[in-house]
Amino acid sequence: MTKPLLHTTRIGIAVIITLLMFFPIYWMLITALKTPAELRVSSPTFWPDKVMWENFATAFKAIPFYRFTLNTVIQTVGIVFLQINIGLMAAYAFAKGTFPGRDKLFALVLAALIVPEQVVFVPVYVLMSKLNWINTYYALIIPHAASAYGIFLLRQMFRSINNDVIEAAKVDGANRVQVLYKILTPMAMPTVSTLAVISFISSWNAYFWPLIMTNSNKMRVLTVGISMMRDSIAGDEALNMHIIMSASVLIILPIVVLFIFAQKYIVAAMANSTFK
Repeated sequence: MTKPLLHTTRIGIAVIITLLMFFPIYWMLITALKTPAELRVSSPTFWPDKVMWENFATAFKAIPFYRFTLNTVIQTVGIVFLQINIGLMAAYAFAKGTFPGRDKLFALVLAALIVPEQVVFVPVYVLMSKLNWINTYYALIIPHAASAYGIFLLRQMFRSINNDVIEAAKVDGANRVQVLYKILTPMAMPTVSTLAVISFISSWNAYFWPLIMTNSNKMRVLTVGISMMRDSIAGDEALNMHIIMSASVLIILPIVVLFIFAQKYIVAAMANSTFK
């Protein structure tokens, strides 16, 4: 295969994959803009006959949208802040520290990556209940304060930094906290930014944990709110799908915008996250 043909083939495959992955988002968007009558037609249309922007206003009124958004923001910011800082400290210890059992402890951290939260949620739920943290931000944030993947990602980045940089900082009188936050963290900023994005997306989209940890509208988050909206119209989803999709579009907008601006950092960090 000649180089021009190979190049064209690669571009064609990339375009097809992009369209396949983007189509569900496109379909959600146009469904959010359709009328109930258009949703019932036998032949689906690929663009609304009449654009219904008021569907978004209806979605706002269907659930306590502002309260759910506030809860989601507080949960997400808390988890992102804790995962980054705990990840930085743990990664620094595993990458540059010298203590007995370091590598074995890191292996246990990696082992946590294969354990789904559904396996451990019962004992954690019991603990949250005994602490009287059900229906509080503590229950939404604290169980996810550390990320095994984030520790791994940062540890790989720190291992690529020459120890001479740390020794020079110590000679200048910097302590370990200063070395971590003033020397290593700025050098690892692409990886830190990537972890922040991954943590943000995971926390913003969280459904299972907020569902079992909250039972009042005062503490519920947006993903649970979508489920409530769907359940409240059980049996009439086909007639109200435009409202459900409108709420879904509003929820994913922050993630889409964040990912567009941060994708280059994600690619750079993934390329540096190989085992070393």
